[in-house]
Amino acid sequence: MNTIDKYIGEVKRIVDDVATSQRSAIEKAAGYCADALCGEGFIFTFGTGHSHMLAEEIFYRAGGLARVYPILEDSLMLHRGAAASSMYERAPGLAGLLLDNIDAIRYGGVLFLFSNSGCNTVAVEMAEIAKARGLKTICITNITHSEKMTSRHPAGLKLKDVCDVVIDNCGCYGDASIPFGEHSCGATSTVVGAMIMQAIVCRTVELCLERGVTPELFSSANTTGGDEKNKAYIDKYKPLVKPL
Repeated sequence: MNTIDKYIGEVKRIVDDVATSQRSAIEKAAGYCADALCGEGFIFTFGTGHSHMLAEEIFYRAGGLARVYPILEDSLMLHRGAAASSMYERAPGLAGLLLDNIDAIRYGGVLFLFSNSGCNTVAVEMAEIAKARGLKTICITNITHSEKMTSRHPAGLKLKDVCDVVIDNCGCYGDASIPFGEHSCGATSTVVGAMIMQAIVCRTVELCLERGVTPELFSSANTTGGDEKNKAYIDKYKPLVKPL
């Protein structure tokens, strides 16, 4: 067995762990999402660094819910300066500025926050402010990693301390799962986080249908008629969802 098999095997093990140990939290998250969509609310998503990929995971893609608003800030992503993004995600005050710029929050809904460590200031502050503004908050984080970290939040809080629903991605400390002597590689937080989010979307759709509400879903733009089907949602939500 080489490291290809070891890494894939580790991902499979973690997925199985999530499926059993996090089932109730995932179900609760889907319930909050269904509540939001049936009540004309939105699903907001936010992550920094590599975690911003999870903020985009369910946005504007095949099978993606139309009422999704990813909170995307260039300074917190890697393409504008990887090292600088680590500095900005620790800065107090930024979360409130980002949320102040989103009109769709007045409709209510759910905010997903993604952070493997769960200890950086901007994500924790965003969860606190979002809750104060009436949003349900759900985080996907790494409990093993988070519990070994010191929070950078001024009050020492972590995402797992402030969110309404906490979903553990069941990864290892440091995220990289395959050791090579003193070093490790093979991060698992993104692939597992994406799986969790897609599972939540599927269950959310199912719950909405059970309540007699047909959720709006994007089609793949690379299928026959996909652009035409999506245009109506883009025209409808572009005034509120700026990333569209």
